[in-house]
Amino acid sequence: MKKLLWIVVLAAIAALIGWGIRHRNAPPAASFAQVRNETLISTLSTNGKVEPSEWQAVHAENKGVVSQLNVAEGSHVAKGAVLAVLSDPTYQAELDAAQAHVAEAEANLKSLGAGPKPAEVTEIDNSLAQANETLKQAQREQASLERLASQQAATKEDVTIQREKVDQIKVQIEGLQKRRTVLAAGPDLEAAQARVHDAQASLDLVKRRAAQNQILAPLAGSVYGLAIRAGAYLNAGDLVANIGVLDRLRVRVYIDEPELGRVAINQPVTITWQALPGKEWQGMVEKMPATIEPLGSRQVGQVICMIANPNHELVPSTNVDAQIRTAVVPNALTIPKEAMRHDTGGDYVLLLQGDTLQRRDVKTGASSVTRIQIASGLNAGDSVALPSETPLQPGERVTVTPAK
Repeated sequence: MKKLLWIVVLAAIAALIGWGIRHRNAPPAASFAQVRNETLISTLSTNGKVEPSEWQAVHAENKGVVSQLNVAEGSHVAKGAVLAVLSDPTYQAELDAAQAHVAEAEANLKSLGAGPKPAEVTEIDNSLAQANETLKQAQREQASLERLASQQAATKEDVTIQREKVDQIKVQIEGLQKRRTVLAAGPDLEAAQARVHDAQASLDLVKRRAAQNQILAPLAGSVYGLAIRAGAYLNAGDLVANIGVLDRLRVRVYIDEPELGRVAINQPVTITWQALPGKEWQGMVEKMPATIEPLGSRQVGQVICMIANPNHELVPSTNVDAQIRTAVVPNALTIPKEAMRHDTGGDYVLLLQGDTLQRRDVKTGASSVTRIQIASGLNAGDSVALPSETPLQPGERVTVTPAK
């Protein structure tokens, strides 16, 4: 019985050794893909950045506090719409003085038309005395500001404003003096009418300057990059916001230098944004790059694409993915990209001949994300080896697994 057990064990060991020898000598297993005809859509995938097709930055022309803000981020505005209003007490004081000057000139004209009154001369003399005293005070303030400005303790603009106040008082005094002369010499209606005209012109000038405190939209579009809030203080030149046309967007698509030869004007482009998965925006290549420039470790050309954005879902400065359709090849002979092999002799595949692999040099054409066109070297129905765990060599016999 013991002898029989040993015989069984030895037989099992011999069978195991025989299986190992046969397995070691068996051809390696390999999977294959068939060469087939299909319409091949060649695409080029990369990234890009969104900007409006037309836009303009809006800056404050004067200094002041934002007393009124009429827009928010994303607001649509018409050309000339008031985006914000700046408040500056200086302009209000000038406006009040100019309006008072007009009212005075009109009153003088009306008075002359009715004839001089004795009390008017006394009133003018009192006004002249008060105006002269005001002028002295204003001139003292002007001199003080000029000294401070020379020491950089006051601004030139403050000096200019004070100088204008002095000039306005002088104009007022001159008007009073002329009015007294007219009363003494008898009415001069033409001169009075001219003074009304001059006063109104001065008022119009002040109004135009005050109107510059309204910040207007330079074009119709959407507000983005809003940089101010109500109550903020702005200096002249500060950015208020950008106004852009967002119905159509420009996308700067970054194409690596070796791939630029595949891109041409009017090729279709599809834009996607990771923040809105499943959404696509369609457009066309509009302009090729004029230069090559570094982008991180890449050398790229900026290809300009125009896309439709009817719902304004894409916003300026968004980083997006782009796919340019560079070619459509009907009835192309194709294989999976992973079946392609390369060495110093060029591109080739391992073609199945019976149960043996044969090297076949090929020429390639267009490609998609997963497949590549074979321009020459293969026929439809041929089987080419796919990558395997065991390295495959030309002339090697293989065990064929089901083709893909």
